[in-house]
Amino acid sequence: WVLLQNCHLYKTFMPTLEKMVEGFEEEPLIHKDFRLYLTSMPAEYFPVPVLQNGVKLTTEPPKGLRANVLRSFLSMTDADLADSAK
Repeated sequence: WVLLQNCHLYKTFMPTLEKMVEGFEEEPLIHKDFRLYLTSMPAEYFPVPVLQNGVKLTTEPPKGLRANVLRSFLSMTDADLADSAK
């Protein structure tokens, strides 16, 4: 599993991210249990194909960096992560 947080802060990486995600479908070496998790604030430059090919969740962010990181992991269970399709 890979978690990329605060993607909206890295505007120059968005084209690279889009190319990487588009290549996932054709890549035979990606493990069936691979998951990519992204967190972001709304941003006009966020790649539309990345949004269209994923499951989207919307939450209100907690105050503070520590609280944000803890909330990202504490609400997920092993069963939730194992059952996700993408």
